[in-house]
Amino acid sequence: MIEPGTPAPDFSLPDHQGRRVSLAELCDRKLMLVIYPLDFSPVCTDQLSIYQEVLPEVEERGARLVGLSVDSSWAHRAFREQLGITIPLLSDFEPKGEVIRSYGAYLDGVGHGNRSLVLIDGDRIVRWVHESPTPLEIPGANLIFDALEATR
Repeated sequence: MIEPGTPAPDFSLPDHQGRRVSLAELCDRKLMLVIYPLDFSPVCTDQLSIYQEVLPEVEERGARLVGLSVDSSWAHRAFREQLGITIPLLSDFEPKGEVIRSYGAYLDGVGHGNRSLVLIDGDRIVRWVHESPTPLEIPGANLIFDALEATR
């Protein structure tokens, strides 16, 4: 997993609308990058639903929350609609997992990212990371708030 203090690997990925979004565009404030395995899996559904509930509080603390997985933009769009979430979702579909690999969170044996959180500041430096011990373990929203508080 990428280490705090490291420059965040740059990227330009399609979002849930197919529009390319770059790291530079997202880092106008703190960015919590939420790397998760797959849309529509039960655990990912729970995770993104929880994060949607706390999204206003995250934004009040001056941070942006963005999801990242190996799913396509089309899958992201349907996933957002089904869950009723507004969190932007980025597609690391092709080449599969390239950006997730650059953050050290790709699981080769299963072909998707591990459940991880990466806090990046406005200077595009990684300030905090959390990697779940297993893709089945959801990082609680409290971790997001603790990281934002610790990096104030």
